[in-house]
This record gives sequence, C-alpha cells and structure tokens, in this order.
Amino acid sequence: MDEVQVIANGPLFDGRAVTQLSVFLDEAVDLVAAAAEEAVDRNLAASIRHPSSPPRYQSQINIRHDGLDRVVNDNGVIYGPWLEGVGSRNATTRFKGYSSFRRARQDIEQRVPVIVQPALMHFIEAVSR
Repeated sequence: MDEVQVIANGPLFDGRAVTQLSVFLDEAVDLVAAAAEEAVDRNLAASIRHPSSPPRYQSQINIRHDGLDRVVNDNGVIYGPWLEGVGSRNATTRFKGYSSFRRARQDIEQRVPVIVQPALMHFIEAVSR
C-alpha cells in the first residue's frame, strides 16, 4: 500500500488569511464610504445654484461608523429630506429635490469593484508574505 503525505501550510492554514480578511473588509468599507461621501458632495456642488458661504448643508455630510457599517448622512439636518426630494413638502411644491444621495448610491454601486481594488491588493500582499 502506497503512503500519501499531505502538508498543509500557508496563509489559509496558519491563520494569516483570516486575520487579514478582517483588515481587508474594514479597509474596503472605509474606501466605499469615503467615495460615497465624496459623490454626495460632488452632486450637491453641481446641483445647488446659490450655495451659502461656507456651504452649510454640505458641511453636515459625514460618515457615521457603527461597527463594520458606515452610513453617509447629513447629520439629521431638518431640511435634508426636502433637499433630497423625499420630504412631505416635495409633493406639494415644484421643487422635487436634488436626489444627491440616491445618485451617489447608484454611482458607487457600479464602481465598488474599482473602489475596493487598493484594499484587495493590500490583502493579497499581506497573505502572500
């Protein structure tokens, strides 16, 4: 009877991949959130015709960290829903909103693979050592 010996080594077997996967996920989520925040800001800058100086609403856009979740929001500004176009007043006025957050989400969803590429490269480098 022949004998077969299997030696399991490398990042999948010594725990490096699992540790680095957590680092990758955190970095990837941060990159996507930052890109989303930037997209909202860019949309608002292109949409608001007469911005205040400094731009008050845009200065409230931020990223809230909650564990692995990141939420891009307007810090609860009372007129935020109206500017986005989802407030109750939008149905009764001509102003239908800028849809800055919705447009940013659509843009980011299409670009996620490109956005997380640097994090993926860091992960591959870390587990290849």
